[in-house]
Amino acid sequence: MPPSKRRPILLAMSLVLLSPLVGEWLLGNQPITGLGAIVLLAPMYGCGALLVRETSRHLGRGWLTIFLLAAAYALLEEGPIDQMLWNPHYGGIDMAAAYADTHLDAFGTSISLIQDVLTLHTIWSIAVPIALIEAFDPTPARPWLGPFGLAIAAAIFVAGSAFLTFSQIESEKFIATPSQLAAAGCAIFVLAVAAFAIPAPSHQATVMAPSPRTVALASFFLTSLLMARDFIAELTSKWFVVGLWFIPIVAGVVLILQWSRSPQWIPAHKTAVAGGALMTYVWVGFLQAQSLDIPVTVALTGNIIFGLGAILLFFLAMHAARRMT
Repeated sequence: MPPSKRRPILLAMSLVLLSPLVGEWLLGNQPITGLGAIVLLAPMYGCGALLVRETSRHLGRGWLTIFLLAAAYALLEEGPIDQMLWNPHYGGIDMAAAYADTHLDAFGTSISLIQDVLTLHTIWSIAVPIALIEAFDPTPARPWLGPFGLAIAAAIFVAGSAFLTFSQIESEKFIATPSQLAAAGCAIFVLAVAAFAIPAPSHQATVMAPSPRTVALASFFLTSLLMARDFIAELTSKWFVVGLWFIPIVAGVVLILQWSRSPQWIPAHKTAVAGGALMTYVWVGFLQAQSLDIPVTVALTGNIIFGLGAILLFFLAMHAARRMT
């Protein structure tokens, strides 16, 4: 196979692996000793990210579509697939108590839990891996897979998601109500429709884009604020923290929309946004890993290895993106 055809396949496979590595291991949700579980998670995580990316690119859509499809994926994973949104004792954790202050009976779940789900999966499980892997593509907006490859990815995603769904039902002994599943399905449908209905920005902005370094620092600050809400919640009302969630989200969307329409915006800027968010997961991973029931040395070893890997990936992606300019 010539390099021109082999490269897209390698990029697609890299995305399939990177998505669960960022979403679970860099975050600290999974110990390094459990790395073999990537075989079970990659079909859902990785193929989910790949399908989001390929759907958008095949239809000539941009990052607004990717983000909305990523949000739909977030609700699909934590809704119908593993049902964490409604399970009061998911994974042996007292979710009902942890999110009791913002629980709404009408939704059957917590508003802050929904925010956490949308934050973690939209940004880190889907968008960040896509942006980082695209940095290694000279033409990042092109599709990587043809119709046959898309069909294979979709089949693997469906099979992997179905396997995890039945595994979760068996292990958790919990099934959401039909109304809860229907509500999640409606929300997923609305996000998917909006992903293709929302118009792309049609004109350039007059605001100048700052340097990629400044963009990375802004991304790191805003995403760190998102992840620091748990610490703030210990000091104030949980509903205040729910409102606080919108500040970095709105600020990030506005800044990226303005900067990305500037004539100075280059591929390195997009990579910088993803890299800044990736660095947030590095420090969060050290804290998150402490909640796992595993030896401290194992947790720290994983944090160091995956953290250094994330830093190296950011460096290589920035170098590649600058070369593509």
